[in-house]
Amino acid sequence: MPNHLATESSPYLLQHKDNPVDWRPWGDEALAEATLRDAPIFLSIGYSACHWCHVMEHESFENEKIAGYLNEHFVSIKVDREERPDLDQIYMNAVQMLTGRGGWPMSVFLTPGLKPFYGGTYWPATAARGMPGFDQVLAAVVDAWQNRRQQAEETAAELTTRIQSLSLPDRGEANLDGDFIVSACGRYEKDFDPQHGGFGAAPKFPQPMNLQAILRAYSRTGREDLLKMVTHTLDRMHAGGMYDHLGGGFARYSVDERWLVPHFEKMLYDNASLTAAYVEGFLATGDARYAQVARETIDYVLRDMTDPAGGFYSAEDADSEGEEGKFYVWKSEQIRAALGEDDADLFCRVYDVTPTGNFEGANIVNLPKSVDEQAERLGQDPADLAQRLAAMRQKLLAERSKRVRPGRDEKVLVNWNGLMIDALARAGAALAEPRYIDAARRAADFVLAELSPEPGRLLHTWAGGKAKLNAYLDDYAALAGGLISLYEATFDERHIEAAAALLDTVLEHFADDQSGSFFYTSDDHPELITRTLELTDNATPSGASLAATALVRLGKLTGNEKYLTAAHRALQAAASMMERVPIAMGQMLIAADLYAGPTPELVFTGPEAGRLAESAHRRFLPRRVIACRAGDAPGSPLLTGTFNNREEQSGEPKLYVCENHACQAPVEGSEAIVAKLKELATIG
Repeated sequence: MPNHLATESSPYLLQHKDNPVDWRPWGDEALAEATLRDAPIFLSIGYSACHWCHVMEHESFENEKIAGYLNEHFVSIKVDREERPDLDQIYMNAVQMLTGRGGWPMSVFLTPGLKPFYGGTYWPATAARGMPGFDQVLAAVVDAWQNRRQQAEETAAELTTRIQSLSLPDRGEANLDGDFIVSACGRYEKDFDPQHGGFGAAPKFPQPMNLQAILRAYSRTGREDLLKMVTHTLDRMHAGGMYDHLGGGFARYSVDERWLVPHFEKMLYDNASLTAAYVEGFLATGDARYAQVARETIDYVLRDMTDPAGGFYSAEDADSEGEEGKFYVWKSEQIRAALGEDDADLFCRVYDVTPTGNFEGANIVNLPKSVDEQAERLGQDPADLAQRLAAMRQKLLAERSKRVRPGRDEKVLVNWNGLMIDALARAGAALAEPRYIDAARRAADFVLAELSPEPGRLLHTWAGGKAKLNAYLDDYAALAGGLISLYEATFDERHIEAAAALLDTVLEHFADDQSGSFFYTSDDHPELITRTLELTDNATPSGASLAATALVRLGKLTGNEKYLTAAHRALQAAASMMERVPIAMGQMLIAADLYAGPTPELVFTGPEAGRLAESAHRRFLPRRVIACRAGDAPGSPLLTGTFNNREEQSGEPKLYVCENHACQAPVEGSEAIVAKLKELATIG
C-alpha cells in the first residue's frame, strides 16, 4: 500500500511512495505526529537525479526490517531538496558541522521541535566498506533518544545556535571599484588547474560564474593570463566526457580532474549557466567553437528538457536500466555497426573510442584533441572534417535515442527557469537566433501565468499542472534577471514591469535591515528554526548575488536610486567574503563589477534603432545596459526618465551614452553608432 507520498507532485517523492517506510511529506501533519508521539524525526533529503539517493532507497528504504524499525521509532519525512531548498540549507549546515562534509542523500535526526542532533549522508543497510550500517545508526540514535535524551537535546540546542549564527555576515565599507574586482579575481589563480583547466582537484565541478567574473577582470586589464584561465577551462570542459558530444549539454560534474568521467546526471541550472559562460567566451574571443557549444547546449534543452507549455524541466537522471551512464557509453562494435568501418575508424580515432574502453570496459565519447588539430594530423581540411564528424554524430544520436532514456524530473522550478530564460535571451541576442529569444519569452509567459498567483508574488514549483510552495529569494531574483535580459533582447517593456514588481517584493519581504543583504525566505514564509542569508554560490548563484545583479541592472536602466541603493547595501554585506573567498562569490563579483562601472547606459532611438541595438549584443560589453524605442508609442512609466527628451526628430538613428546621471552628446547615424560601440568594447 502506498505511503503518505502518493499524493505528492514531486517526481522524487513519488519514487518513494511504495516504500514500506511510512514516509510523510514535510508539513503540519507530520510535525504534529512527531510532537504527539514525542518521537524523533528521521529527515531524508535528496533529489530525483541523485545516484546515491537511489542506492540508499534500494538498500534501506525498500528493506522491510529497516522500514519496520523506522516506523516503530521515528516519524520519517522525505523531502525533495529542489522543492524545499530552505530546509536543505538549514540541515545541510547541521550535517557539515557534525561530520565535516555534506552531500545527498542527506540523513538528519531531529527533535520534535525540529532541532538537529545527529546526521550524515549515505549509509549502507548493514556495515560495509568501513562504514557503519544504517541499521546500526538507527539503533544508536534510538538508544541515545531513550537513554541519553538530555545529551541529545543539548547537542540539538548547541547545533541550532551555531546554525543561526551563520546568518550574520561581517559588514564593512569596502571600496567597490575596478581594482577591487581585479584583485579578487586575481586570487582565482591559486585554485586554477593549469593542466586541465577549472579550479581545484577531483571531483571537478564547472564554475561558470567564476569564469564570467574573470572575464570581467580581463575586460578591465587586457591581461592574457586571466583570459587564458577562462579559455583553457572552456576548451577542456567541452573536450571531456562531461560534455555530451552527441546530444549537447553538460553533465553535473567530472569525477576526475580532467573532465573525462562525468557524474552522468544533467541539471537544467548547469546547462543554463554554462550556456551563458560559453556565449561570453565567444564574445570575448570571437572563437566560433564557443558559440557552437552554446548552441548545442541550448538545442539539448529545447529538445529534451522543455515542457509543451513552455517551462523547462529540472533534471535527467544519471541512471538508466539501473546502471549509471548506461544511456551514454558505447562499445566500439556498436559504433562500427552504426557507422560502417570507414567512418567508424575516423570517429573512434577522433573521439577516443577503443576496444578496451575508457570507462568500465565501455567508452565515454570525448575529444582529446580539437577537430582542427585532428585535421592537421590527418592532412584534411578542418571544415570538411567537421562536416563529416557532425553527420556521424547525428547518426549515433539517432541510434542512441532507441535506448532506454534516463528518468527525467519534469517539475518546473522558477529559479532554474529564470537562469535558463536569462541564458536564452542573452544567447539569442548575441548569436542572432530569434528562436532562442522566442523560447525565453514563452517560458517567461508560462512562469508568470502558472506560478504567479498575483503580480509580484511567485510560487516555487510546478508539476502535473499544479503550482505550490512559497517562492524563495533566488526564484524572484533569477526570474527578474531573466526578464531584464528578455527586455534587452526584445525591448518589450512589459518584461521590465514584471521584473520591477518581483524586485519590489524582494525589497519588501526579503531584505535584512541589519546586514543589508537578503534572507533566503520571505517574512511570510512558514517559520523554521532560522532564516538563512545565502551569500555564497553553490551549484547555482546565490540568491543574494542574483538579487544584487538584477537590482544594479534595473537601477541603471530606470535611473531609480531605490534599486541602486539596495544593491550597494547587499554588495557591502558581501564585500569581506568577496575579498576572502572569491572562489565562492563569482556571481556577487559580477554584480560588483557592474555596480563599479563604468556602466554605460546605451539608449537607442529612431529608425533602425532596433537593428543597431542588436549589434550591441554582439560585442563583449559586460558592463552595460541597453534600452531602445524605435517609435513614439507609449511605454512603461519605469522608463520615462530613460527616454525623456529623446524623441527622434532628425530621421536618423541616435545612440545616447549615459553614465551616473550624465550623458555624452548623442551619436547620430548608423556608421557613427557602430564606431562608438566598437570603442566601448575595447579591452583594457
